[in-house]
Amino acid sequence: MITNRAMRRASRVVLGAATGGVAAWAVHLVDTVGRAYTFVLVGAVAGALIGGAADFYRRSVRLTEVRLSVPQLSELTFVVNDETRKVSWQLFVESVTRISTQRMADDEGLIREALTSLHGLFATTREILRAASPSAAGEGVTVEYLAVNMLNRELRPFLSKWHPRLREYETAFPDAPESEWSEAGECRAQLAVVQANVREYVMSFARLAGVRDSALMLGGVVADEPRGEDPAAGRTGS
Repeated sequence: MITNRAMRRASRVVLGAATGGVAAWAVHLVDTVGRAYTFVLVGAVAGALIGGAADFYRRSVRLTEVRLSVPQLSELTFVVNDETRKVSWQLFVESVTRISTQRMADDEGLIREALTSLHGLFATTREILRAASPSAAGEGVTVEYLAVNMLNRELRPFLSKWHPRLREYETAFPDAPESEWSEAGECRAQLAVVQANVREYVMSFARLAGVRDSALMLGGVVADEPRGEDPAAGRTGS
């Protein structure tokens, strides 16, 4: 199996050979036109080629492999470049500042606020992915794959189940507090599962972005919180 290091070494060899060939062709061409312009034209061509080669080398040497363990996805290997780090950082910032990663106690916060925050994270993640350049083929598992799985495996099932149920209660009892909602306890329990799983995705974004002390930014991890369960468990209908 060809490794990334071998591929980068081969790419530099090919690029060097191409650079030399183009430079030699340029010298021959200007020599037939007139020696007076030889040094000027060759210098310009060489400068452009060196600049392109330097940019290619800078991009290639910054490719790194990162192995991550993600809920429901097992262990994955990512090939990370500058664009991956940029997108991962955006996803990390958007996620770490929301209720989606901050567990609420049973007597704290509002379920409606948590659902609104999760909806916002869903929409923002899609916008970040839409604005980013697609990862090139052959670069291993991509950050887009990770983000889309967070949306489809964690956020979408939970929101599609609980958003209409809470809205139905709010419509039927507009002046009643959430604490009187008969399904509030079950909703909070499944919200805790989603938050725990999403936190693992956020930690993965942090590793891909090269963030230091990401666990501290998340406020630490609660050791006894539920993990790995299906956020739509107990679904009785659509």
